[in-house]
Amino acid sequence: MASAARFSVRRQTGFATIAVVCFFVLYMPIVTLAVYSFNAGTSLAIWEGFSWRWYLRAWDNEQVQEASIRSLQIASFAAIFATTFAAMAALATTRTRQFRGLTSIYAFINVPLMVPEIVTGISLLIVFSTIKVWTGYTGLGYLLAAHTAFCIPFAYLPIRARLESMDLTLETAASDLYATPWQAFRRVTLPLLWPGIIGGLMLAFVVSLDDVVITELVKSAGQETLPTYMLGQLRRIVTPEMNAISTVFLGISIAVVTLFFFLTRKKD
Repeated sequence: MASAARFSVRRQTGFATIAVVCFFVLYMPIVTLAVYSFNAGTSLAIWEGFSWRWYLRAWDNEQVQEASIRSLQIASFAAIFATTFAAMAALATTRTRQFRGLTSIYAFINVPLMVPEIVTGISLLIVFSTIKVWTGYTGLGYLLAAHTAFCIPFAYLPIRARLESMDLTLETAASDLYATPWQAFRRVTLPLLWPGIIGGLMLAFVVSLDDVVITELVKSAGQETLPTYMLGQLRRIVTPEMNAISTVFLGISIAVVTLFFFLTRKKD
């Protein structure tokens, strides 16, 4: 038992080598993409000098501007509503007595995490196509609804984890002091839950912002988001402009995820 307790994977032969190789394989393509976004030439493989040319070109590209604004609008809407629904679901599944079927409810909420994204996208395509025929509506509402739906489990997990780690003593004390359920929630539960809500909001925002498969299947004509615009451009011609856009996209995602980490990590 003593030897088992002292076991550490870091001490195993070849651990450091395998770790370095894995990190190299994962991040070297990303580093290469970022480096060549500053290439002065049009080649993706031959370095011709440092330049901000492609960032300036992307900045002046009206299609990129339109797709970026639409992506931010959809991601913001989806993140806010998905987080709201996720918070209500997390409260309903953690601040209740155990009953038969609670585990099934938890699994049902997280089904989008387990189902392949292409399956979700095709299912939404079939449903929304039927609604379009019935109503004639082809607006942005379908994308907003789809993004909100598949972002809910991503927001739900950090909120539920935060609720499960919270001490119920303060909530119980508030009830003992004649606070109504709403008062206890507003003055005790919500302030303690806030880091989990912010973390779920940012995670849902990032997931919505970079989605391609579901967006490509659900969107109507003229509703390009930045990821689908980039996919369309890559099918035609590949220039360092795509590298520049991808690098900016990567920087935003890293910033949001880093902020998520610092807001949700536990403090001693």
